[in-house]
Amino acid sequence: MSAERIGLLKYLLRWTVLVTPVAIAIGSMVAGFLWLLTAAIHFRFAHTWLLFLLPLAGILIHFIYQWVGKSAEKGNNLIIEEIHQPGGGVPKRMAPIIFITTIITHLFGGSAGREGTAVQIGGSIAGMFGNWFKLTGADMRIMLTAGVAAGFGAVFGTPLTGAIFALEVLTIGRIKYDALLPALVASVIGDVTVGVWGVHHTAYHIAVLAPTPYFLSNYLPVDALLVLKIMLASAVFGLASYLFSVLVHQVKTLFLRLFKITWLIPVVGGLIIIGLTFFIGKQDYLSLGVDPQYPGAITIPSAFHAGGADTWSWLWKTIYTTITIGTGFKGGEVTPLFYIGATLGNTLSVLLNAPVSLFAALGFIAVFAGATNTPLACTFMGIELFGGQYALFFAIACFTAYLFSGRSGIYSAQRMGIPKWTRDKE
Repeated sequence: MSAERIGLLKYLLRWTVLVTPVAIAIGSMVAGFLWLLTAAIHFRFAHTWLLFLLPLAGILIHFIYQWVGKSAEKGNNLIIEEIHQPGGGVPKRMAPIIFITTIITHLFGGSAGREGTAVQIGGSIAGMFGNWFKLTGADMRIMLTAGVAAGFGAVFGTPLTGAIFALEVLTIGRIKYDALLPALVASVIGDVTVGVWGVHHTAYHIAVLAPTPYFLSNYLPVDALLVLKIMLASAVFGLASYLFSVLVHQVKTLFLRLFKITWLIPVVGGLIIIGLTFFIGKQDYLSLGVDPQYPGAITIPSAFHAGGADTWSWLWKTIYTTITIGTGFKGGEVTPLFYIGATLGNTLSVLLNAPVSLFAALGFIAVFAGATNTPLACTFMGIELFGGQYALFFAIACFTAYLFSGRSGIYSAQRMGIPKWTRDKE
């Protein structure tokens, strides 16, 4: 063996040893979080009056961050900033604080996700271990990236996606591969750890497309008309990503301008959510949107079936989530983005006379791709969640949505590496 290969082997062994305990710790905490989150959501299902306490829950979350979590308030953006340029470090208290405040948000009906919690758990634990291991500079950056990968892969059961997401989300249009192996090892171990704890993820299924003749079917490997429908729908998915990203930032800015007493912001946000729920007449758009509160409720899995979503379900979820996140409640945006994409895909499948479950799956990943500017990661997420037979469709959807989402994104700390199109350089 050459000296170069020996050095590579040492590198692989070193990082495997370093990230293994980190990923196990992250996976264990994420497993506990997922279990408690499910319990909190189902407890609210059985006690619907808890929604009326959402404004008080918002005050509690606000003061938790004011009292003990001020240094962790920037959340995912703080971790991304620390990976780009190390500063004050990722505080250890970030993990328990986001864990507790996310559970509070969902227990009282806030429309939020869980990826933000998992990523912050991953970054906080990775930073803590990195300090114990006395890592600095590039090594600490790699450790934090591996922590993000472990958290993301563990919370969604998508280890390959977790690794790629952790690298791709940092800079738009550019990926640094030096952390690829540590990120992959950490993501796989984090996901396996969640499974060892007996926590399972929601399974999604795309119905098999019946083989039917199509235009030039004797010469083309795919249905050209279906591809055109996917491209059209994906442009809409990208616009939905843009709308969500802009609203998240604008809602926060608007409320900060309107209210000088900051603890009133979550109070008003909670009251708006309560008012919207009474106006609509159902609680389908509260919380995570994965498990049904009652038979026939609109959820992410229901969107994979004909009639499983209303025409404007995607817009209602957009409004609910942007108000929840924009007024200070915690949890993240990704699972609501899945909901928005799946229900929008359901609606577009009717308008375009296209397969319902396929378009729900395409919306599921494409709206996420546009909002986070991670088309590669989301393409792999489609393969991991729905199978590889529609990989080409997944790529078309994610890449198209990525372009049509413009310069927007839910992570303000994300840097611009390479513009999405040449004209954007001017």
